Amino acid sequence: MQSSLYVALSSQMALQRRLETIANNVANATTPGFRREEIKFEEMLNKSASEPVSFASSGDTFIKRDPGQTTRTGNPLDVAVQGDAWFAIQTPGGVAYTRDGRMQMTAEGELRSIAGYAMLDVGGAPIQVNPNGGPIKIAADGMITQNDLQMGAIGLFSIEPDAKLSRYDNSGVIPDKPAVPALDFNRVGVIQGHIEGSNVNPMWEMTQLIMASRGYDAVSSSINKSEDSLSEAIKALAPSS
Repeated sequence: MQSSLYVALSSQMALQRRLETIANNVANATTPGFRREEIKFEEMLNKSASEPVSFASSGDTFIKRDPGQTTRTGNPLDVAVQGDAWFAIQTPGGVAYTRDGRMQMTAEGELRSIAGYAMLDVGGAPIQVNPNGGPIKIAADGMITQNDLQMGAIGLFSIEPDAKLSRYDNSGVIPDKPAVPALDFNRVGVIQGHIEGSNVNPMWEMTQLIMASRGYDAVSSSINKSEDSLSEAIKALAPSS
């Protein structure tokens, strides 16, 4: 009886984490460059009992990398990644990578992310332009020009497919393996005047939310029934006074 309660509780904890992940995905459905999270659940086998008992793990969170939809904005400081690559930004926690290409220019001409972090070139240096140098043009390879003068280039970086990504802010990620410059511009590039949206599908997430909520409620009902049965058994077996 006790094992069944513990198994149900482990399932409830896993579903609670799933609900929290889905809620965060839905909340960021309109966040540019956001990558949705999924949870991988595994069986945990406990052999300390007379017979092996399977529990639900709390799950390992991972970030899905599939691209979001690209939208035209017409803003020359908006850029979207084309292909499997990332922008680099300098944060207080070190270099992070993002698909959110909304940039802003400081009075000194430094290009920064919408959150205020320095955008980096392929060498890891902050990108500097001339604040009075005229319109900014950004080529598919990230090269920035003003009045036909090259001012630098937006860095594009590749992250290993098996690298584990940790989230930084909403749209940034930090991989556990070093990112490397992406130099094959036949496969990757940028497009000016566009931004990439979140890769969250709100309808699919809402469906998953309903299923997880029903599962959580079903497990809660099962726990309550098990507790009631245990209470009744204790009452029936207790010696009469």
